[in-house]
Amino acid sequence: MARKSWLGKLAEQRTLLLMSVPFVLWLLVFRYIPVWGWSIAFQQFRPGTSPFDQEWVGFRNFKFLFQDENFYQVMRNTLAMSLINLVLGFVTAIVLAILLNELRSVVFKRTVQTISYLPHFISWVVASSIIVTALSTESSGIINLILMKLGIIQEPILWLAEGKYFWGILGISEVWKNLGWNTIIYLTAITTIDPAQYEAAEIDGANRLQRILYVTLPGLKSVIVILLIMNLGNILESGFEPQYLLGNGLTAEYSENLDLFVLKYGIAMGNFSLATAAGVFKTVISIILLFGANHIAKRLGQPRLF
Repeated sequence: MARKSWLGKLAEQRTLLLMSVPFVLWLLVFRYIPVWGWSIAFQQFRPGTSPFDQEWVGFRNFKFLFQDENFYQVMRNTLAMSLINLVLGFVTAIVLAILLNELRSVVFKRTVQTISYLPHFISWVVASSIIVTALSTESSGIINLILMKLGIIQEPILWLAEGKYFWGILGISEVWKNLGWNTIIYLTAITTIDPAQYEAAEIDGANRLQRILYVTLPGLKSVIVILLIMNLGNILESGFEPQYLLGNGLTAEYSENLDLFVLKYGIAMGNFSLATAAGVFKTVISIILLFGANHIAKRLGQPRLF
């Protein structure tokens, strides 16, 4: 009887099951089958050689990776840039979403939203050109011109020629490009808050700031926690395009992250085994962080991803 009931449920959901088939196939082909390629990390991989004729070297590539001084510098840069992007991205997106929600003029609100969304649809190639031009020491360098007019600096600064400025430039660039897009989910979450809570708070004498602190932010808590867990799982994904396009030899000490390390010392030099080992390391650490953050959220009684 239980078998018939189970089959009956499948028959009732057959439309949804058929709709999910393309996604499941995509998941298998592009996400699970390629995991077999991790075996390259444990080989002295030679392109053009049969998989069965490769030389197995165990953890030698991982040992070489962890003994490389450049790897630890790259990890420092990766973590620093990821944390900067995480903190700035969360804070600015939440603040902008709350400010937009408090606007009474619908026309002005839509205008601000549209302007803030636009940079997200610009490719990093175009965005980096805008950033480089804005930071230029020539007459087109608007940042230097403004700072000099305000008397903050006396002569133009070579922003992209000194590594100490790179993390700040990257963080501000990421905020400028993705701020509007990141606010969408928070604005959506705010619309799910019961308006009766705002009315009750207003009746109790709460001003606008108090309504934000005691109604809006608690209403966003579950979304913030879920997104934080997901972002912690991607803490080693600090980006590739902005670092590649904005970085140079003068700033490599600060701009080179794990993805650029894989490109420079792995793929570019033909050392595919080392590149794969770095990728495996990044994936394993990401999984550990994801499950760890989810477990901590569960122990603290907060919403969790699974």
